[in-house]
Amino acid sequence: MALFAQIPALRVVAVVEQDPVLREAFAKEFAINGYADLDVMLKKEKPGIAAIFLPHIDCPAAAIKCARQGVHVMVEKPMAVSADAAQSIVTATRTAKVKMTTGYCWRLHPVAREIKRLVASGIIGDVIGAEGRCAAGRLTRYLDGHSPWMLEKAKSGGGPIYNLGVHWIDLFRWILQDEVTEVSGQNVKINQRYDIEDNSFAHLRFKRGTMLALDISYTVPDSYPYGRELYIGLRGTRGVLSWSPAYEGQKDVLHICSDDPAMSGSPVRSMEFNLEGVKGYSGYMGREYVRAFADAVRTGGEPPISGEDGVAALRVVEAVYQAAAEKRWVAVKS
Repeated sequence: MALFAQIPALRVVAVVEQDPVLREAFAKEFAINGYADLDVMLKKEKPGIAAIFLPHIDCPAAAIKCARQGVHVMVEKPMAVSADAAQSIVTATRTAKVKMTTGYCWRLHPVAREIKRLVASGIIGDVIGAEGRCAAGRLTRYLDGHSPWMLEKAKSGGGPIYNLGVHWIDLFRWILQDEVTEVSGQNVKINQRYDIEDNSFAHLRFKRGTMLALDISYTVPDSYPYGRELYIGLRGTRGVLSWSPAYEGQKDVLHICSDDPAMSGSPVRSMEFNLEGVKGYSGYMGREYVRAFADAVRTGGEPPISGEDGVAALRVVEAVYQAAAEKRWVAVKS
């Protein structure tokens, strides 16, 4: 809600929530109408956009229902409990000729955009290897946040590689402008109570040869700043780029080391990015993600992240799970 409030083109009119206590408290706090039933809300409010933050298993049905009523949809990643279910949303929105997007907001971060520009410029040469780390909180954060369904694979789709790893999979696809062709993986399960893993490790091979190593987990120490340990790195034939995102912080630093002639005299550099403080989930990039979709709806343009992007990330994750189970390299379905 803090992000929506910062976009002049948007006005939140209603919330749909089955839990009466949560619904009434939310509707009262933000002075909006509350509904227990999606059909009733769509009929009475006729919204232009629906933002869907349901358990992953329930997202497709809600998104498809909204699309059929001509409502544009923002579906929280990873959109569904399977790539095929996510594809059903894409198919429905295409048929209904409404716009959709999903929350891979890291593409909107200024550092990510600069990395993409630098890679495209060739300043680090051909990208040979890459690394992505994302350790965010512990399993208990979903219990504390009243979302125990996140720890049930049937309702969430999986553990950290499914919920967090998709961010980095999408970001590297976008930076490299390339697709993952095959993967290997290994999951580590520490908890004894739930049927999801605590840690996932994967190697992804892209079509043009880049190898990406992913370390994704729910085991970061509670004391870690913002509860997240994040890292992005790319190594090319002529240089290296590295970034440890501050997440909701306001200062980010991108490190560049290159033998490219453009860097002569100063082959090692650090670029500092000072972002304005933005309230709301994901801070600056969260706001820009919402703004970009609102602009796409208003102007008839295309959202920066498509439903097809969401499906592609899940195809990779499903291959990682298969590779971990079968202990072999697995081709990613196209």
